[in-house]
Amino acid sequence: MSLFFRDTTNSTTVTWDDLIHDIASTQTYNRFCFKTDFYQILKHIIVSLLCREEIILLDNDFTEDELISLVGSADIGCHERPIDKKIFSDIKSKVDLLQKLQPPIENWSITMFTSGTTGLPKKVSHSFQSITRFVRVSERNISHVWGFAYNPTHIAGTQVFFQALLNGNAIVRLFGLSKDEIYKEIEDFGITNISATPTFYRLMLPADKAYPSVVRITSGGEKFDEKATGQITKIFPNAKITNVYASTEAGSLFASDGNVFSIKPEMLPMVKIENDELLVHNSLMGMSEINHGEWYKTGDLIKIISEDPLKFIFISRKNEMINVGGYKVNPHEVEEAIRSMQGIKDVRVFAKRNSVLGNIICCDIVKIDESMDEPTIRTYLQTRLQEFKIPRMLKFVDELSMTRTGKIKRN
Repeated sequence: MSLFFRDTTNSTTVTWDDLIHDIASTQTYNRFCFKTDFYQILKHIIVSLLCREEIILLDNDFTEDELISLVGSADIGCHERPIDKKIFSDIKSKVDLLQKLQPPIENWSITMFTSGTTGLPKKVSHSFQSITRFVRVSERNISHVWGFAYNPTHIAGTQVFFQALLNGNAIVRLFGLSKDEIYKEIEDFGITNISATPTFYRLMLPADKAYPSVVRITSGGEKFDEKATGQITKIFPNAKITNVYASTEAGSLFASDGNVFSIKPEMLPMVKIENDELLVHNSLMGMSEINHGEWYKTGDLIKIISEDPLKFIFISRKNEMINVGGYKVNPHEVEEAIRSMQGIKDVRVFAKRNSVLGNIICCDIVKIDESMDEPTIRTYLQTRLQEFKIPRMLKFVDELSMTRTGKIKRN
């Protein structure tokens, strides 16, 4: 029997037959999905689709105050109601289920929340059409096995899920696993596709062997530095590597060749650049409580490489730029310089308030070479960065803090 979902964190292995049985056994529906078990979240999304009911995905680590602010109540369980079992009566096989999930699917929406790194998370809703905008269903995709490296309650996780679901693919959880566990799952289940943040891929470094089953590596949410890209290429020699530009508000929009994003001709009327910031037209946006007018300011600073065709590279998030005594410092530039050193696994650059300069640059560093020390790093950076960009405070740590979306936590 074919695999639907595997989660080694709780020893869960679910076949498509198991999934169909669990769906048929579902008695009640709650539009609020507030669960810790990845499989239960994915099953809940499928049930919502079959019932053509709205689903609201809530992070299981939301506090009671956050739940009250976001949905008006901390008592999510009071919204349970019975399901009309006739909806599931003719679903006897994987083929039946996938047929039921064929577009168009009207009168359905999925609601999720932004990461909340700069305040209370904001609610964003997508239709089936907008959440699956870049899903490709093809005979060539039937045998794919997806490494699931995102939280399923966030936009990247839901888009990976729909790509796998609508092609009838197996899904193997990688999110939250150790490096050794990740590679074991890749080898044991023959994972072919992985989509994750650059932070996740850096957690997988270094590796002592190659994994030829992986044919597609996709990254998003952050800039992927050249050093990490080179190492990932050696680990997955058969993989095509693509960066994806996406956000909770708009979903996936662009793909890149290396770090250069290209805008297709049909998308040109939907984007513009103002003061080096990327703006996208509101027709590409999900339904949101955020009032962004005709054009949505993404907050992403870019550098144009080519006007015709339009190509750009990502520079930084606007709100991540650090003001040091009147100079603007891009934390990504400093991180990339430090990561380029041999013996460095990962780094987080952030600001600390200072009464004289406004801010000073600080960094946390994860090293893999125990002989690496602060004087060595400072000497190296003096050849790569201007003096005001070199961190004043440097600390070695065992691991970096991450956000709910799997990116480096900067605040």
